[in-house]
Amino acid sequence: MASTNQLDHTVINVKFDMDTAAPLFEALGFTLTPRGFHSTGSMNHLMMFGTDYLELIGLPEGADHQRPDVAEAPLGINGIVFKSANVDDTYAHMQTVGVDGDPPKAFSRPVDMPGGAQDAKFRTVTSRGDAFPGGRVYFCEHATPELVWQPQFQSHANEVTHMPEFVIGSEDAPAEAERFAKLLDTYIQDNGDSLTVPIDGCDLTVMAPAAYQDRYGEFASPMNGRQGIFGAIVFGSNELGSLNERLEDAPAGVEAETDIIRTVVRIPGFDAVLEFIVG
Repeated sequence: MASTNQLDHTVINVKFDMDTAAPLFEALGFTLTPRGFHSTGSMNHLMMFGTDYLELIGLPEGADHQRPDVAEAPLGINGIVFKSANVDDTYAHMQTVGVDGDPPKAFSRPVDMPGGAQDAKFRTVTSRGDAFPGGRVYFCEHATPELVWQPQFQSHANEVTHMPEFVIGSEDAPAEAERFAKLLDTYIQDNGDSLTVPIDGCDLTVMAPAAYQDRYGEFASPMNGRQGIFGAIVFGSNELGSLNERLEDAPAGVEAETDIIRTVVRIPGFDAVLEFIVG
């Protein structure tokens, strides 16, 4: 499989409300890239870290697009994306383990550069929709990574440097962890109240709904009858003081529980749980 077994990015679906979402993430101390517009009709802002990034994905109101996967999906954390050196080889692997969806597709978005706009180019391949009920699971092959990982966007006032964990709530945690392990050619570690599927630099934590509720309490996203949810993104930071200062007067639309080693933020309007830890 032509994959580095490594997280590429996570995705929060804001649908038709990007103008509300972007300022909320800026208020949390993230540096956002300028708004980008895909050749498929969707738009985004990115928060770039060392080797991974968080993407806010949305759609222009009333505009034509080719993204039913965005328009018809719930608001909130709805995508986890892994790196691929060659999505054709990755697609063959997905067929082997029985989670293949549509064949690979290519798209692009223009990026403003000092010498003029250039096209950032991507190829992606997505798993079958029912394989991972929490949301979209796919791989991304970057043809132009230098247009995405630009140094001026990789420093953040909240001192976040990477995403070391992705939390999944599942009604059948053992089966879901097994599917992720096969897809990513890795193993499962049983921690008692959760199952860990480790990849390079990041752990996928799969938990039964009760364990997920225990971890996040009143901030946990509701299952709402779903078999699985992408329950939280965990961010590693150099320190939490800067973030916690910003949260003393939390901006409208943000709820938080702060501490010097672990701060949990919920954005109810986008059903998103963000956990910040030191390390």
